[in-house]
Amino acid sequence: MILLIATILLIPSIIGYFNTRVNYDILTYLPKDSPSIVAQDHLGNGFNLAGTAMVVVDDTPDKEVEKLEKEIAQIPGVDKTLWRSDIADLSIPKDALPTQLRDALYADNATMIIVTFKEAAASDSTMNAIEQIKKICSDNAHVAGFSAITADTKAMIDRETPIYTGIAVLLVLLVLSLGLKSWIAPLIFIVGMIYPIAYNMGTNIFLGEISYVTKALSMILLLAVSMDYSIFLLHRYQEEKNQGDSKEDAMARAIHATWTSITSSSITTIAGFLALLVMQLTLGRDIGIVMAKGVLFAVLCTILILPALLMFFDPWIEKWTHPVLIRPFPKFADWVVRHHKAILVVFALLFLPAVYCNAHTAQYYDLAASLPDELPSVQGTNELKDKFDMTTSHFIMVDDSLSASKTEQMIDEMENLDGITSVIAYEKFVGPMIPAELEPKAISDILEAGERKLILVNTSYRSATDELNNQIDDLYAIASKYDPDVLIAGEGNMTKDLIKVTDIDFKMVNLVSILAILIIIAITFKSFSLPLLLVLCIEFAIFVNMGIPYLTHTALPFIAGIVIGTIQLGACIDYAILMTSRFKEELSKGRNATEAIRIAITQTMPSIMTSGLSFFAACSGVSLIAKMDLIKSLCTLLGRGALISVIVILTVLPSLLLFCNKFIAKTTKGWPRVLDPKNAKKADASAAPEIEKADIVSAPADVNAAAVSRVSAESSMQRAFSHLIHPFAKMSSFKTAEGRC
Repeated sequence: MILLIATILLIPSIIGYFNTRVNYDILTYLPKDSPSIVAQDHLGNGFNLAGTAMVVVDDTPDKEVEKLEKEIAQIPGVDKTLWRSDIADLSIPKDALPTQLRDALYADNATMIIVTFKEAAASDSTMNAIEQIKKICSDNAHVAGFSAITADTKAMIDRETPIYTGIAVLLVLLVLSLGLKSWIAPLIFIVGMIYPIAYNMGTNIFLGEISYVTKALSMILLLAVSMDYSIFLLHRYQEEKNQGDSKEDAMARAIHATWTSITSSSITTIAGFLALLVMQLTLGRDIGIVMAKGVLFAVLCTILILPALLMFFDPWIEKWTHPVLIRPFPKFADWVVRHHKAILVVFALLFLPAVYCNAHTAQYYDLAASLPDELPSVQGTNELKDKFDMTTSHFIMVDDSLSASKTEQMIDEMENLDGITSVIAYEKFVGPMIPAELEPKAISDILEAGERKLILVNTSYRSATDELNNQIDDLYAIASKYDPDVLIAGEGNMTKDLIKVTDIDFKMVNLVSILAILIIIAITFKSFSLPLLLVLCIEFAIFVNMGIPYLTHTALPFIAGIVIGTIQLGACIDYAILMTSRFKEELSKGRNATEAIRIAITQTMPSIMTSGLSFFAACSGVSLIAKMDLIKSLCTLLGRGALISVIVILTVLPSLLLFCNKFIAKTTKGWPRVLDPKNAKKADASAAPEIEKADIVSAPADVNAAAVSRVSAESSMQRAFSHLIHPFAKMSSFKTAEGRC
């Protein structure tokens, strides 16, 4: 019945997925009160120029160019086209045209048609119109500009996202096959993940739209982040069956034990994603809501749907088995214990350099730079730059009452700025002495609207560079002398605001995510010191991860610095909680700190490695095939970050716990105290055989070491969160479950 209902619910989810709009313009996520967004809104509403493109035509007679322009003008979604024939008859020789007009529309053997659209650059109408323009253009015509780049981004993401998902699924299956003894269980897990992924993507329709970054990454991240919930349920189910319970009773007990543990574990992950909501750039809210919602769906589906799948396929899961390859390694634990002081010395020596490298990693904000060079729009934009010297365009709007003489004076000042290649204004074409009845209507329709006049300024500087940002400040300074309410729109000014906004966002998101995780761990362990130690380890892993590009001289997309830290912290802190919980459990059994940490490392290693390697495989596989640098960089950082986190949690964290155990005991409520020497010796004598026994049964038995290690996390997590997320549960039942483990 559960599977039937869950499968039926896939139908509205699929409908919702295909009816959720995807936004391919990250700049639209800027705050609505940003100066560039205010100007962009006026450019769209007042001049109907929110979406523009340039068609560069090479080596083509003017008659054919005129024909092409008329065809473009008839395409749905196109508002206006502007070319030489709209201003002067083709019978007039090109050399007889005014210099300003000739230089604006002709360069070398190429000419340029300016196209404006009825809607914004990232609208469906504009992108469909651009696709139609491409179809009617011959090989010697290129569509350039921000609208064209947005359309190509859409086509590329739509084409590659299914490939990303397929690669991630295959690599996760490979890792799970190494960490589980069943050949069938990994396939069941993937089938089980279809439900939360579909529900999550389908319910995005209630958000109105999502960004293309969210669309490309959400399925991969959800698969990587939530897979360990499925592993936990399977291990607990097999453990309960080994006690002689029926299949139904075993699953009932497993669900009861798993509900609180998984929910508690997921809280840190959800907190990391929700920290993105504090960003002024609402792209963070987009990613945060979708991913937090996805983790919640994953938890619910693990408790409700996966049990039905596991019980249905149980005979095949038990039949098709193989030896577990990701197993405990007691020798590794011995090595960490013996060298824990040396590990801490290396940790201390690397910490400040990692912080420095992280702080000085270069970032880029030019979104076009993340696209492959072979995209038609990138090629067209490069040709626009090379032949017309139009790398970036500023749309400057001043009061219409500004006199012609003042306007010309302002234009002269702008033309004298470094990097300015051309200034297109009504006064440049007709002059102040031309009667109104002789105005070229094609120019006035574009450059004059309502109570403002438009001045188009072209520059050789690229967006997101210091030269361009300083140039925008100079343009504001000049224009403000003539009109204090001047507006400057365009990609350059929007990117300038993007840099300013994300600089604040980076600090806020990291602060909020760290505080949230600190509070959660403090509640979990009732400790002052443990939150600091655990977060310190993950933050060190983040610093190393984000600092590597500094050493390799690699520039990262701006969004990486904001989202990687929160995702890596929220997703990987579970590993630290798992290790610490097992350490505490072993101490409570009477073992000394050395033996307790040795057992903790040995028994938690399979779970941590399986989960971390799944995360690494899913993200790194996508990074190898992604053509868009934004997606490639994010996946590389996420995959590498998971691997670094696993290494740090298995080496640095145990060393810190062992070295700081006395300090932890003083600052943590209920932390097991160090035993007297006699009891410690007894504990030492019994510790080694227990580890050997655990290692022997871990591979072929129904419950491997990963199950035991995950169960060990239940005690502290359940006590901390049971009153919040499971109000009807009794503490006695938890104690019974714990004792049974």
